[in-house]
Amino acid sequence: MGFRITGLSAEPFRRLYGLSDRDLAIQGVKRYVADRKPGFPDQIEMRNVAENTYDRVDEVPEVMRVRLLSLRAYVAEGMMLDADVVDGKEIEAVISRCFESSHVAYIHAHNAKRGCYSGRIDRV
Repeated sequence: MGFRITGLSAEPFRRLYGLSDRDLAIQGVKRYVADRKPGFPDQIEMRNVAENTYDRVDEVPEVMRVRLLSLRAYVAEGMMLDADVVDGKEIEAVISRCFESSHVAYIHAHNAKRGCYSGRIDRV
């Protein structure tokens, strides 16, 4: 079964581009400098340090391959049905297992250690 991975849209964040650290802080935002690899993943382009939303079929971005991930499977109404933790090198097996259930509409991938939301996975 095929799958499609997409990152976040850059649109909600464009208003923050170019702001000083002070102006970001006023809005409750903290700037982080990606100074190591793997470091702070970009959830838009789905690479390590964003303008174009990642959107690929049957391709896992490298930023997911090198991390421990928490995959959370949801029904269309938004309730979590299943979850698992997987080494990014083995992600396809867990995606396939989750999508064996016809009730699973989509999967959210989260970085299991440092980091947060990584991307959305839909069946194709």
